[in-house]
Amino acid sequence: MQYTNKGLSVERQIQLYRRMLKPRMIEEKMLILLRQGKISKWFSGIGQEAISVGVASALENEEYILPMHRNLGVFTTREVPLDRLFSQWQGKANGFTQGRDRSFHFGTQDYKIVGMISHLGPQLGVADGIALANVLKKEKKVTAVFTGEGGTSEGDFHEALNIAAVWDLPVLFCVENNGYGLSTPTKEQFRCKNLADKGIGYGIESYTIDGNNILEVFTTVDAICKRIRQKPAPVLLVFDTFRMRGHEEASGTKYVPQELMDRWAAKDPLENYLEFLHNENILSEEQEVQIKKEIIKEIDENLQIAFDEPAVSSNISKELSDVYCPFDYEETSPNGEKENIRLVDAISSGLRLSMEKHDNLVVMGQDIADYGGVFKITEGFVEAFGIERVRNTPICESAVVSAGMGLCINGMKAVVEMQFADFVSTGFNPIVNYLAKSHYRWGEKADVVIRMPCGGGVGAGPFHSQTNEAWFTKTPGLKVVYPAFPYDAKGLLATAINDPNPVLFFEHKALYRSIYQEVPKDYYTLPFGKANLLREGKSITIATYGAGVHWALETLEKNPEIEADLLDLRTLAPLDIDSIYTSVKKTGKLIILQEDSLFGGVASDISALVMENCFEYLDAPVKRVASLETPIPFAKNLENNYLPKERFTEALLDLLRY
Repeated sequence: MQYTNKGLSVERQIQLYRRMLKPRMIEEKMLILLRQGKISKWFSGIGQEAISVGVASALENEEYILPMHRNLGVFTTREVPLDRLFSQWQGKANGFTQGRDRSFHFGTQDYKIVGMISHLGPQLGVADGIALANVLKKEKKVTAVFTGEGGTSEGDFHEALNIAAVWDLPVLFCVENNGYGLSTPTKEQFRCKNLADKGIGYGIESYTIDGNNILEVFTTVDAICKRIRQKPAPVLLVFDTFRMRGHEEASGTKYVPQELMDRWAAKDPLENYLEFLHNENILSEEQEVQIKKEIIKEIDENLQIAFDEPAVSSNISKELSDVYCPFDYEETSPNGEKENIRLVDAISSGLRLSMEKHDNLVVMGQDIADYGGVFKITEGFVEAFGIERVRNTPICESAVVSAGMGLCINGMKAVVEMQFADFVSTGFNPIVNYLAKSHYRWGEKADVVIRMPCGGGVGAGPFHSQTNEAWFTKTPGLKVVYPAFPYDAKGLLATAINDPNPVLFFEHKALYRSIYQEVPKDYYTLPFGKANLLREGKSITIATYGAGVHWALETLEKNPEIEADLLDLRTLAPLDIDSIYTSVKKTGKLIILQEDSLFGGVASDISALVMENCFEYLDAPVKRVASLETPIPFAKNLENNYLPKERFTEALLDLLRY
């Protein structure tokens, strides 16, 4: 291997050696502990230390870095305390996830490190969001994010590169090309001659670097960082290296030809660099021995701290409370005059006033800027708040959701508009696996609202008409809001934006321009988890939300003899189950109406909860009414038959007669 120090000081060259040696020695110790059963799993980065150390050394300490599970050198270069790392790997409370996640699946704001999740791809979009926040705050900072050559096959990789290119974001996309994705060789992973060529299609500057040469890694990345701090732009860096051990220790390396192992063993980044330092009289053998002694001492002392720490204990109350970031709801009452407006206008007004209240709030979505969105919610927003805060996005739902998370990590707020709620399926992974789990895993809030235009009755067919709230009410860590009236929509949207937790905000398209209400012109909030009792009666309880509220009101108007409690749930997570219990205990009968298809929906859980907790008060079985178990059809007659509006009246009367 050829080393060129390019004017680096002796101190820097020795520092790079020490920084590579430390993770190597930690890993060698961890492999012993793995065999002893003192840690449960290990993903080895032996042979790849030059990449982690070189990149982390080129970044400033206040610049975010998003590593993978073979990047121990990132954590040690950032001087993360070893006792906490060792506790993390043993699943103890002093670790960064309090035993809730393992290995490198964690982040820490103290060291500006954002760890990976096993799905790999979302962190690339998160890096976009972090970098975007830096640009908007006019901070000349770089963000570095790691993935492997296998990860470049994921859609998130391509989406993230595309967004970074379109928005000129200062992101280093660092690809560790180590030959195998678990056991799949690169020839079965991609067919382009060089991975760096993947940047060409996105107009991104790209380089292939010898990932085992610490001086080449550091000097190249350092030069690029200095340049893109001044003139932001993404760069794709492909580091050629090799994984000398299994994907994780249990998988082994039997699938790797021995000749390949031998060839890369000869290119060991640590041994070759040490030989260079000796030959150049930069590092003496005495200094080498002394450095090793110091690292051994540090490892042993911190291991003992971790070993002495007791096993993590389980506290149900704490486990449940840590799913969500604490949110102290502040009631803001309206004071000014009212106006008679539609649901769509109320949402637009609520969003506009929140943009005025929170100058760190960014809205993102397809066609939302000059065009104002397909439903014109954001019409005029560019003139009011500027193109940087009202951002058109490419058709990249997954990376856009992830970018929202990145904005939040870097001190901002995000509202993401799904053009239609149906399209959220292409952004599903970062919502349910990243946003929903971040606070529980490592205490990081996910201050992101995802607006979801949804629902049938408009003849839009199977891909523009779903009401898919049950996809998200199942996932701990998410909040789900579903207003039926303009007044509620405006106040609940303001609360959703104030809330530091991820909120899915459903807006029924058929109600957008058909439902009017007197709504205060000024800013106000409404609490989550409080149902609205619209009608009072003693014979039956009706629980519903969204368009179902209006179907129920219409039915009651046509049947004035029915004495019913009508509960508009308004939020589904948190759910005001206590109001349902109170009503059921009074009426003895419950019918639940939802637009979603029946099986696995919100109505099923409400029914189960009432049966478990109010059984002795019931005078009849709980009844659920919902749409057919089919995709929602296009033709009007088919759609009318699919929706439960007419069947609800019949079911309501039947239950009253029981």
